[in-house]
Amino acid sequence: MTSPRTLSRLLGLAAFFLTASTGAFETPSAWSVSRQMIVVTTDGWDVDHGRLRAYVREGSQWKQEGPATDVTIGKHGSAWGVGLNPPGHDGPVKKEGDGRSPAGVFRVGEAFGYAEKNPTALPYRGLTASDYCVDVDSSAYYNQVVDAKKVGEKAVAGATEPMRRDLHFDGDHAYRIGFVIEHNPDGRRGAGSCIFAHLWKSPTSPTAGCTAMADDAMERLLGWLDPKKKPVFVLLPKSEYARLREAWNLPAP
Repeated sequence: MTSPRTLSRLLGLAAFFLTASTGAFETPSAWSVSRQMIVVTTDGWDVDHGRLRAYVREGSQWKQEGPATDVTIGKHGSAWGVGLNPPGHDGPVKKEGDGRSPAGVFRVGEAFGYAEKNPTALPYRGLTASDYCVDVDSSAYYNQVVDAKKVGEKAVAGATEPMRRDLHFDGDHAYRIGFVIEHNPDGRRGAGSCIFAHLWKSPTSPTAGCTAMADDAMERLLGWLDPKKKPVFVLLPKSEYARLREAWNLPAP
């Protein structure tokens, strides 16, 4: 039986393709209700860094909130991911382990961090030493953050993403605070997993496929994001952003 969540996504895509077939591109319904948008643009598909801007929608207009900030993304650039948008026609497609960040429009998921609590309005997960994001695509828990104490050690066997990186990787602070970018939320096998916004190691250190930034930039985002405003995260090369901006009702650059 198709779940309500999956059915909703299918109906959203069907609506988009119906308008596309008639030549009338309307705002994709999947994010037309969103009143907060995080936008990352890069200079090309193979570029490992970009600029992040946050926007709030007032009526039909997007207004930038706060300053733009530098970010790093996947070491091999970006590629079309599995999100709210229809599939891209040109450019690479995201695959597990390709070192690319997913491009497209994605829901903002739960926040997480090393502390037990965080004042963000987002749902928050205080991470433990037994929390893993499963990047093994043959697992029933593929692309999910799970507690090995609850699902069993065998369920996370082979996973390379322990969430308490400070405990597993000599004090690594990357996941001290961050949030989930809901790429491939239904766990399509091999389509890519464990995509987060998190803290960078340095301004010149790319990621395995996430979007990374300075601590103060992440703290501002976590304090600003409001689940009631149904925030979305957008990542696109500038050429694709310019091509799709009007059809997708994205903020003016």
